[in-house]
Amino acid sequence: MRRAVFPGSFDPLTLGHTDIINRALNLFDEIIIAIGNNTSKNYMFSLEQRVKFIEQTYAGEKKIKVDTYEGLTIEYCKKVNSAFILRGLRNPADFEFEKAIAHTNRKLSKIETVFLLTSANTSYISSSIVRDVLRYKGDVTGLVPDAVHQHAQ
Repeated sequence: MRRAVFPGSFDPLTLGHTDIINRALNLFDEIIIAIGNNTSKNYMFSLEQRVKFIEQTYAGEKKIKVDTYEGLTIEYCKKVNSAFILRGLRNPADFEFEKAIAHTNRKLSKIETVFLLTSANTSYISSSIVRDVLRYKGDVTGLVPDAVHQHAQ
């Protein structure tokens, strides 16, 4: 089985994330959307809310699993028997950052990182931009899936 872990904080899930996930469904038998939990980080949405957003967005999609984890992503991948980490790239800065992590992960394990470029219409979306829009009561239509949008209204 070709299983990929798509790690992130997903605070919140955006249409950029779903763009990558939806296109990766054709590449993998299963995608585990793994929400990393860093206790030293302040999140806008609780871990439970972030899980719920993803579960609602992918309700009925049998190839998608949602889980949470702490620690190194490669250790989580080993635990769930995944040979692949899925990552999205929006721009050259993302590439440089993600490349360093992928090289380190490959040095520490045999887990491969698979990169997908975001679609042009979602390449500008980031969770931090969405959080800023939400903080100032802006409209996040076209930035997040319905499950997040409904909660943010």
